[in-house]
Amino acid sequence: MKTILPIAICTVLILGVLTVNERGNDTTGSASAEEDLKLGERIYQENCAACHGDKGDGKGPEAHRFKIKPRDFTAGIYKFRSTPSGSLPLDQDIFRTVTRGVRGTSMLAQLQLSERERWAVVRYIKAFSKRFKEGKPGRAVAAPPAPSPNGKLVALGKSKYEEGGCVQCHGPDGKGNGPSAKDLKDDWGNPISPADLTLKPFKSGSNPEDLYRTMSTGLNGTPMPSYEDAFSPKERWALVSYILSIATHERPRGMMGLVGEEVDGMRIDMRAAMAGKMGGGGGMMNKDMKDMMKDQRK
Repeated sequence: MKTILPIAICTVLILGVLTVNERGNDTTGSASAEEDLKLGERIYQENCAACHGDKGDGKGPEAHRFKIKPRDFTAGIYKFRSTPSGSLPLDQDIFRTVTRGVRGTSMLAQLQLSERERWAVVRYIKAFSKRFKEGKPGRAVAAPPAPSPNGKLVALGKSKYEEGGCVQCHGPDGKGNGPSAKDLKDDWGNPISPADLTLKPFKSGSNPEDLYRTMSTGLNGTPMPSYEDAFSPKERWALVSYILSIATHERPRGMMGLVGEEVDGMRIDMRAAMAGKMGGGGGMMNKDMKDMMKDQRK
């Protein structure tokens, strides 16, 4: 989703300090579903279509710039969910991604939108796929309390890392250079790179609970499987503990502390705003943003 983030919001994103008001459904109490759908369409066209496309197919005019491709909403396939592998996401899962963004990608946190606007976008995004009309999300995967980290838990996690085949993609040291890494593709045929687990932040979030959710649900549309059936909750928490034990480096940061393709996403946002293509002539940009845009052109 494409829009300019005010300086304060970028600071929140950089520091990773963010609490999302997560609910199972959109319960904002708006006047009508039709009103929310129209609001969602307007917000989407202003903030999201540049990358995700007018039709929600992930083929917006800026999509070609990114190695990590924007989500194709028409397929109804979502990576970041609390529901089982293959299932539709809950509304709150989409809301969480809209609010937090996806670290290291062009999908930036959309905190400049009000809560109602974010829920309206969720409603509109769901309308792109018939899967939401024909089916319902599965139950949310339960997450028991995290155990206290200790050496035995980390050692168990390392053994599960090897047993679960993580080495094949993520490599023996977790650097994303396993023997299968170069041949991996997503469900759309795009090349996809395994995460370098030694680098923070992770795409799914900065909390251990975010990693546990990924271990439990997998990432739909990618080769990353669910371990809900393969490993017990204790074993999944052990795997999380091991991954956190090797995540000892920070990703290189660019302007405003952004990482990876967040930098490119921000540049596209700024160019679009300056050109008047989003938000009515770049009115959302404050003086700091405009000055930074001048620096980027030097």
